Amino acid sequence: MYLNKGKDESLRRFHPWVFSGAVNHVDGKPAEGDLVRVLTHDGEFIAVGHWQIGSIAVRVLSFDDEPIDQDFWATRLSTAYQLRKAIGVAENPDNSTYRLVHGEGDNLPGLVIDIYGQTAVMQAHSVGMHVSRMSIAQALKQVMGERLQSIYYKSETTLPFKAELGQENGFLLGSSSDNVAMENGLKFHIDWLKGQKTGFFVDQRDNRSLVEKYAKGRNVLNMFCYTGGFSVYAMRGGAQLVHSVDSSQKAVDLVNANVELNFPGDLRHKAFADDAFKYLEQMETAYDLVILDPPAFAKHRDAVRHAIKGYTKLNARAMEKMPKGSILFTFSCSQAISKEQFRMAVFTAATLAHRKVSILHQLHQPADHPINIYHPEGEYLKGLVLYVE
Repeated sequence: MYLNKGKDESLRRFHPWVFSGAVNHVDGKPAEGDLVRVLTHDGEFIAVGHWQIGSIAVRVLSFDDEPIDQDFWATRLSTAYQLRKAIGVAENPDNSTYRLVHGEGDNLPGLVIDIYGQTAVMQAHSVGMHVSRMSIAQALKQVMGERLQSIYYKSETTLPFKAELGQENGFLLGSSSDNVAMENGLKFHIDWLKGQKTGFFVDQRDNRSLVEKYAKGRNVLNMFCYTGGFSVYAMRGGAQLVHSVDSSQKAVDLVNANVELNFPGDLRHKAFADDAFKYLEQMETAYDLVILDPPAFAKHRDAVRHAIKGYTKLNARAMEKMPKGSILFTFSCSQAISKEQFRMAVFTAATLAHRKVSILHQLHQPADHPINIYHPEGEYLKGLVLYVE
């Protein structure tokens, strides 16, 4: 694949995407997911990666002219595993839940792998990674050995719709009905079969620990609770009461199961299936620790303006009801929303609620969700911990 003249600059800075507008022509007719060698206008090799249809034409796997074979996958996966060991989330007796591969952050664009106990859940976001799934699975088993007993492939909803691959989720290696994994000494049911993402939001681990530190003696409200991770940590932190809210009854059932798994018979917790805005409007309990962790309000650039209004309304509604001296954890997982835009939305909310607010912490994704320094787009999770006077 040959680039237009002058379109090699971003690749020389190791950005891992080639946009379709940079493509001059292609020798042959690659199918989506095929490997292509990327050459400058003058024919100089610059990268090799997966060809795909859309605005991103190539996701770069390597800037070296090397074969993309079993050794390549094993080397990349081994590097990712060593990083997780170095930061203390892998081979940790108190923690068997972590992200092993985070796409571009691990120089494997289009691939996500989360570890839950002895099961890996693999997710492809590109046709190229889908085509290579068996080779990747074999390399993963090679790297992790007996620590890995099964690999579940969950890409029905993440692969490009137009590719018409007819992909069905299922095990690539082994099988497992043991869906309980441990995070920082707490146990959670992981629904990798039907749950969101790979079954659990691994990216909030560090922020859940921070909630635990602030929870003692407080009345905690966990909005958009899903599996109830924040709720379980708050209970271990000594919260006086914890209420979990989600619009999905299935999520409410799951948070109740996770609370029971860690704190059987504990009456401090209640869960409610309700709309977030409706609950905040009608709530009577004085919650002095509130967690707002909504799903992505903006999944693409066109939705940014609407999303900012949503974040503003949500945070204002919560602040209006919080007693003096409360703590608010508020998040955005929308990649299209910048840190500055999210902060401005929250500041606007504070103004609308007529509250004095101080920033205690600025939060982000954990170290097992690394950001490739050449790919700043990989920074997606933003959070603020606020003291509401």
